[in-house]
Amino acid sequence: MSRQSAIEIAGVSKQFGDFTALDHVDFKIQQNEFFTLLGPSGCGKTTLLRMIAGFETPTQGDILLNGKTISDSPAHRRKINTVFQNYALFPHMTLAQNVAFGLENLGWAKGDIKTRVDEMLEMVHMAQFARRKPDQLSGGQKQRIALARALAPKPEVLLLDEPLSALDLKLRQSMRDELRRLQRETGITFVFVTHDQEEALDMSDRIAVMGHGRVQQIGAPDEIYEAPENRFVADFIGETNFLDGEVTALDGDTATIHTALGIDVTTTQSGVTAPGPAVLSIRPEKIGLETQAEDETREGTVVSRNYMGGFTHYTVEAGGVSLRVSRRNAQARADRIEVGDTVTLGFQPANARILGQ
Repeated sequence: MSRQSAIEIAGVSKQFGDFTALDHVDFKIQQNEFFTLLGPSGCGKTTLLRMIAGFETPTQGDILLNGKTISDSPAHRRKINTVFQNYALFPHMTLAQNVAFGLENLGWAKGDIKTRVDEMLEMVHMAQFARRKPDQLSGGQKQRIALARALAPKPEVLLLDEPLSALDLKLRQSMRDELRRLQRETGITFVFVTHDQEEALDMSDRIAVMGHGRVQQIGAPDEIYEAPENRFVADFIGETNFLDGEVTALDGDTATIHTALGIDVTTTQSGVTAPGPAVLSIRPEKIGLETQAEDETREGTVVSRNYMGGFTHYTVEAGGVSLRVSRRNAQARADRIEVGDTVTLGFQPANARILGQ
C-alpha cells in the first residue's frame, strides 16, 4: 500500500503581472519524505514553497495538505512551519525562549512547553546553551535553534528555504547529516529548497528538478543523475558532455546514434520519437582513459588538467570534439596523465543516454 500524500500540488500556476512564475505544476509529496525542490534562480521553486507555506496564493490550481485543500487557508492556520535562510531568531530572547515562542502562541500549558523545549534543545544538541542569546551563537548553532523552534509545535510539514547557503563548506556538509537525522527521528515531511545539486543528491528521498516555471523531472537522486529525461536536467544536475549526432535506428527504449566523434552508440533514449538530430549525454566520470577494447573508443589529446584532490579533471580534444573527463586519483599512481599526452577515450554505451533536441 502506498503512503498517503502529505502535500499535493494540483495544476498550480502563479502569475505576477505578465510574468509566469509557475506553469501548471502537478506532483505529490509523500508523508515522512525528504523532498527537494531543486533548480536555478528564477525557476519558481521559492514561489512554490511560499504557496505551500501560505505566503502566496495560486493564480490557478489547488494545494492540499493530507488530502484537504489549504489554498485559501492563512499561513497561521496551516500545520506547516518554515525555516528561513536568515533563521529569523528573536535577538532579545534566550534560545529556550525562542523555541518556546510558538508553543506559547498556540496556548500550550507551561509544563508542556518546558518539557518540549528541553526535548527539542536536546535533539539539536544545544541543551547546554539554553540561556544564551542568538548573537552568542555561530551560524550552525543558529540554524539548529531555528530548526528546534520550527519542529517544536510538531508540524505536519517542515519547509526549508535554502537554510545552508550562509554556512561555510565544512559546516554545510555536517548540517546535511544533521538535517537528515532530524527528519528520520521526527518522521516529519521535509520540503527543502536549494539550487545546490550536491545538497539535493546527498539528502533527498526524491528530487523535483524545476526549470522555466515547470517541473522538468521527479525521481530519486540516482534516477535524476543517471537517467535524465531531457537536456535541461542532464545539464543542471552535475556535469555532463553533450555530443551532437543523428539517430539512425529506434527500438523501444533504445536507439542508435551516429555521434560527432564518428562512432555509433546504441543505448537508452529519452524523448526521441523518430530518426533525426539528437544529443548523446555522457558524464565525465563515465569516460575512461586507456579503456578496454570492447568499449566505444577514440584517440584524443589532453589539453588541460585540473587536480581536485579525489579526482583529476581533464579536457580532451578528439576528432574536433572537446570532452570533459574525470578520473579518480589512486595513491601513488604511476600512470599520471599530463597535458599534451595522447590518450584513448572510451565509454560503455550503457553509461550514455540519448536525448531529443
